[in-house]
Amino acid sequence: MIRLWWPASILFLWAFLALFGGLLGLAPNHIELSKILLEPGADAWFGYDDLGRPLWDRLVAGAQTSFVVAVVVVVISSIIGTLIGAVSAYKGGWLDHLIVRIIDIFLAFPGILLAIALAGLLGPGINNVIIALSVVGWVGFARLARAQVLTIKHREHVLAAYSLGTRPHKIILKHILPLIMAPLIVEATFAVAGAVISEAGLSFLGLGVQPPEASWGSMIRDGARYLLVAPHMVLVPGVMLMLVVLAVNLLGDQLRDWLDVRTRNHRD
Repeated sequence: MIRLWWPASILFLWAFLALFGGLLGLAPNHIELSKILLEPGADAWFGYDDLGRPLWDRLVAGAQTSFVVAVVVVVISSIIGTLIGAVSAYKGGWLDHLIVRIIDIFLAFPGILLAIALAGLLGPGINNVIIALSVVGWVGFARLARAQVLTIKHREHVLAAYSLGTRPHKIILKHILPLIMAPLIVEATFAVAGAVISEAGLSFLGLGVQPPEASWGSMIRDGARYLLVAPHMVLVPGVMLMLVVLAVNLLGDQLRDWLDVRTRNHRD
């Protein structure tokens, strides 16, 4: 079993910096020309960038950007996708066929390419990044919710509620959704990792947050030009991005195994 203390610690650090980084008195946009491309040292553990800005301060600002985008995108995508998938499976008929065809169309395109196209149409900015990633992200939740609802819509308690005249929306909310929350929660954890990577990718391409705001993707883009003379400009945000995504995926795997009754019984 993979030990969870280090991925949990990384995610706790990420969330702490995102939520309380503003209280640390950092200055991510402060320029000191005398410290341009200065390597990590005692004064600055992570060094300075090509404009003399402290990388630690900008790393914290980038953590805030990625955290906000990931949380908002996953919340919006999970709510919209779950409701669409649940209603589609419960109603069936032409509505289900229509939604399945729409899901197939979205799945026919790579998600990141569709997000790049939407972000390009909407323009750069964090709000447009959230919109673009939410438009792409709901599909996975809808597909999973539809598959789960199809397996339990004919169970006795659901049929009993229907026979008693319970309205469909109450059946979905009270009798179906609570039973499918476990796989949706697991899907949400992996969606967080996907949102962090996608936000960094869009910012790397110039479609995310705009200067002087910080993002891990834009920090990697800016540092790529100085990779040979100042590799810390790429390594600092790149390693942090890798650790966060790896920690989310590891915790998602462990959560999936723990929620799987067969796997948990086998371990016990």
